[in-house]
Amino acid sequence: MRPGYPYDDAATARAVIDATGTLVEWNDGAVKLLGHTAAEVVGRPAAELLADGSAPRMPEGPREDGTLTLRHRDGSTVTVWLLAHHRGAEGAAPGQWLVVTPLDGDGPLPPEEDPLERAQLLQAPCAVAIYDERLRLRRMNAAMAEVLGLPEERVRGLRVAEMSGRAQSLDIEQHLHRVLTTGQGHDVRTYLPIGDDGHVNAWLARIAPITDDTGRVCGVCVAAHDFTEHHLAQERLQLVNEASVRVGTTLDVAQTAQELADVCVPALADFVSIDLLDPPEAGGEPFTDRLTAPVSLRRAAHQSVNPGSPEAVAKPGQLDVYPAPSPQADSMVAGHTIVASTDTGDLAHWLSWDTVRLDRIRQYGIHSTMSVPIQARGQTLGVAVLTRFRRADRFTPDDVLLAEEITARAAVCIDNARRYSRERETALALQRSLLPKSLPRTAAVEAASRYLPAARAGVGGDWFDVIPLSGMRVAMVVGDVIGHGIQASATMGRLRTAVRTLADIDLAPDELLTHLDDLVARLSAEAGGIGNPGEVGATCLYAVYDPVSRCCTLARAGHPAPVMLAPGGTPEEIDLPAGPPLGLGGLPFECAEVELPEGTVLSLYTDGLIETRERDVDASHALLCEALAAGSDSGSLDETCDRVLHQLLPPGGALDDVALLLARTLGLPASQVATWDIPSDPALVSPIRKQVVAQLTRWGQSDAAFTAELVVSELVTNALRYGAHPVRLRLIHDANTLICEVSDTSHTAPHLRRAKTWDEGGRGLLLVAQLTERWGSRHTEEGKTIWAEIPLLDEA
Repeated sequence: MRPGYPYDDAATARAVIDATGTLVEWNDGAVKLLGHTAAEVVGRPAAELLADGSAPRMPEGPREDGTLTLRHRDGSTVTVWLLAHHRGAEGAAPGQWLVVTPLDGDGPLPPEEDPLERAQLLQAPCAVAIYDERLRLRRMNAAMAEVLGLPEERVRGLRVAEMSGRAQSLDIEQHLHRVLTTGQGHDVRTYLPIGDDGHVNAWLARIAPITDDTGRVCGVCVAAHDFTEHHLAQERLQLVNEASVRVGTTLDVAQTAQELADVCVPALADFVSIDLLDPPEAGGEPFTDRLTAPVSLRRAAHQSVNPGSPEAVAKPGQLDVYPAPSPQADSMVAGHTIVASTDTGDLAHWLSWDTVRLDRIRQYGIHSTMSVPIQARGQTLGVAVLTRFRRADRFTPDDVLLAEEITARAAVCIDNARRYSRERETALALQRSLLPKSLPRTAAVEAASRYLPAARAGVGGDWFDVIPLSGMRVAMVVGDVIGHGIQASATMGRLRTAVRTLADIDLAPDELLTHLDDLVARLSAEAGGIGNPGEVGATCLYAVYDPVSRCCTLARAGHPAPVMLAPGGTPEEIDLPAGPPLGLGGLPFECAEVELPEGTVLSLYTDGLIETRERDVDASHALLCEALAAGSDSGSLDETCDRVLHQLLPPGGALDDVALLLARTLGLPASQVATWDIPSDPALVSPIRKQVVAQLTRWGQSDAAFTAELVVSELVTNALRYGAHPVRLRLIHDANTLICEVSDTSHTAPHLRRAKTWDEGGRGLLLVAQLTERWGSRHTEEGKTIWAEIPLLDEA
């Protein structure tokens, strides 16, 4: 008895018997009933108290009542009605039973004298009980007797805890005591299992004081209202709302399936498995034809009330084949939910094809399953199987409707995730097809690159390229189209093609960006229509490096500035005018020239590398410099790329796609370059040819002398005839290529033409085109340069 509570311990005979049938508690009421003291009976078998000496039968359910004949201490017998509860209160030892019986008191007062008897509540349709000042039952109506499953005449005089034997009963007694002492009515919501099936009902108990003629509180009245249906409806609505929030937080199929399993356990089932059909091929559409058994399903997720989901037969990712007599296949083929249970026997019949699953049912006491097909937009994606074994109640029609509602919502999320994955794979394939498969080997730079799509936002429009130019020079470009998806990838492809075309005519970086700006403006106008520009935008960085002069010319359009690491130095950002983003139109771009010692590492990248939520741009820039400086000057550029990405990007991937291009500059020694100033007299071309042959002999490239002599003769003759002085010849060679360049101060570009049979000239450039691997012209500040490339044979 708790201190301060008005409980008369002797008004009820109470004893506690453990699992072995031994008495462990004996109260004053039990002494009053049978005369034995606690010291005499505690620790001894309860069977000794039976008049016939037989062994007592332990109750099979959570509660049992009946009449027994007991032996009194004086040798007489006492026939009493006993109520036994399995003790579920906190602190009770496992297997203990509480046995109680009310003792006769002084008897009730006449109705006209007893306010408790005068209370006109016992004919109410709801369950009503009246308790006296000792909080012991005085009266209850037929509705309350039906709820408790006990007759009034048997339990009159018992406390709530003695009638129920459940942990919640002690809390109810606290509320009764509160009303008794304060005289203020009180409403209590509680959840108690009624009956032996373990089903929990929701109750609203309205507790009111009962007063006598003087206004003194002499008892309490409890009216219990069963609002289980309303409570279950609220729980179902709450679960549906929770599912709409928790399921579909990502566009990942496996994660969405796991969220569906998580939200159903334990609210709706004890174990849930999600199995999905594999698409016909990676990124393809799910099956659209009518399904027939057997069905191949891949385990996407499962969840259990037991840690580690020991009930699961299949592991996530495992593919299983389900034949016709299985809940999974039958529900998917039928297109509706199928409920199976051990009571009807269909569960064992369905699982007769799989002894392993049948053993799991028996091992964990699984008694009911519900197979819900996962359907969205007219397609069946898989099946969710909900199982109960810890909960005693079977699946009801309301449970079926609830599971179908949650699964339908999840099915749309799973279908969206699959569609997103398919579109992402398509965009990624397009993106990778538009990016260079490998970087060209040049005499100007050694290069390495990385491209990573955004982890969540999808494929974007980042790109990079390394473009060989005439004169052993090389162009490096990195760009970023605003937005994500196939449209951004397609725009990126158009811009990359435009850059390659403009680079092929050897435009200066600022001029190239100007032409690219015009293209983006036109694309924006096409995408947005007249009067609605700005639908397409991009940034770009373009650099040209000359290994002969070791000079790099750069220009950028709203793009992050590159970082350079000179041999023996520290990483630093190149001071380069920012320029406006592409697509604004009418704004100028500026070039900057930087001399780069041989072995300098250039880092070109898109903003996805340095813009994150975890830190600001300056901190990311510092990390980039740290990662670049971590390797030695001769370290692998591929290793440096990996180190940069590992150090700057979060574990889950970048929020935006990332393009990174690293280039280590190479220098062409002066011994591989020869230059001649050509006099204006055409008669002196012959000595120049001889000097070219002699230079090739010194270089060990005599095999190319004949072709080079013809090409030099034609280019120099054309420059003297059609160009403007001064004229200069330059030969450059590496291990694979010999380049002949003739420069003059005229800005008129040559072009091929078809010479007629009787024409004396017009065949020079045609001859050059046939003898060389490629040829062309580029404009310079002084005029133009005509160049031709002759492949060299490996003399080894």
